[in-house]
Parts: sequence; C-alpha cells; structure tokens
Amino acid sequence: MTLQWTAVASFLYTEIAVILLLCIPFISAQRWQKIFNFQFWGKIATYWNRAFLAIIVILVVLFLDAVREVRKYSAVHTVNTDSKQFPNAYDHVHMKLFRAQRNLYISGFSLFLWLALRRLITLITQLASADGNSDALKCQAESSSDAAKKCMEENEAIKRAMNRGKSDDQRILCNENAELHKHIQKLQDEIKKNAEALRKSQSEVHAVKKQSDGLSREYDRLIQEHADLQKRVDKLDKKGH
Repeated sequence: MTLQWTAVASFLYTEIAVILLLCIPFISAQRWQKIFNFQFWGKIATYWNRAFLAIIVILVVLFLDAVREVRKYSAVHTVNTDSKQFPNAYDHVHMKLFRAQRNLYISGFSLFLWLALRRLITLITQLASADGNSDALKCQAESSSDAAKKCMEENEAIKRAMNRGKSDDQRILCNENAELHKHIQKLQDEIKKNAEALRKSQSEVHAVKKQSDGLSREYDRLIQEHADLQKRVDKLDKKGH
C-alpha cells in the first residue's frame, strides 16, 4: 500500500473511532455541546469549513482515481483471458485489480463517513439546543402556573374581604377583582402559549433523536459491510501474493 492510501486508511480508521466515540450512549448531547464550545474549537472554527471542503476534494479525487484504476484493470482482466500462455501477467493484473478495488472501498467509505461525521455533529448540537430550550420553556411554564395560583389565592382572599366589607369597599374590591381576573386570564394565555411551545420543542427533540437513531443504525450497517469487504480484500490479497 502506497503512502497516500496508507494515509487514507488511517483517516478512515480515525473517522470510525470518532463516530464510535460520539455514539457512546452515556455521554449526553449537552456534554458534547460543552466540549464543542471550548475555546480551542472557537479558534479553529474559522478554518473548519475550508479544511472540510479541502478534505472532500482530496477524497473525491482519490475516489475517482480508484474508479479509474478499477476500470482500467477490469478491462485488462477481461482481455487477458488466456492464463495458460501468460500466467504471471494474468496474476499480476488480477492483483492490481483487487488493490484498486480495495482503494476504491477505502476512499469511498472515508468520503461517506466524513460527511456522516459532520452531519452527526450537527445533529448532536441541534439536539442539545432543543433540550436546553425545552427545559427553559418548562421552567417558564411552571413559574407562570405558580403566579396564576398565587393570583387565584389573592382573588379568594379578596372575595372573603368583600363579604365582610361595606358596600363602598365592595365596589372597590369588585373593580380590583375584575382587574385580577384580567391579569389571571392573561397569565393563563401565557401558560397556554408556553405549553404549546413546549410541545413543539419536545416534538422537535423527538424528531432529532429519531433521526440520530436512524443515522446510528445506518452507521452500524455500513461498519458491518466495511468489515465484510475488508475480509474479502484481505483474502484476495493473500491469494494474490
């Protein structure tokens, strides 16, 4: 394996390790967001998009080169069918073909996992933000509910005072009671709005979690497929040698 394909294979193994680390279940999205908010990541954030695009370009070029090599040796493989006259040349072409296929798998999976890694980090960040907004809306709804209960208690106290007071005082208390009713109605409307926002936030959190689970399942399937392909390539390399 040449130096460039050794580097691509190492990059692929690094991607697999990072994705496995991000998929650890007992590390929450909020903790990952705290890690992503370190000052170090803020310094390199300006170069992240350029580096991401540069790596994509490099992997695409290597992938296309591997496709070209596969097509090249596949054509030679179909032409040189007389293995009895040229057995060494046939084996050499066969070995080159399987190496080209191995490079194709390595570059293709590296490109796919690089895109999947960026998407996974984005989903983790969105999930952490959604959880934070959900907690904030829940606290706001609870505080509004407490304020409404307090107003109701004050309203009951005013009603009892009105029964004991005189007619003039009763009119004053009635006016205050009407204002309190308006205030309570306003608070109840705010509670409804906050509850609706909370439900929307929870549905978004559920959708993000469902999408993250789907990505994890797709990743597990790709890892299994990669392992199977790697075994086949290793066996074919051994046969080629």
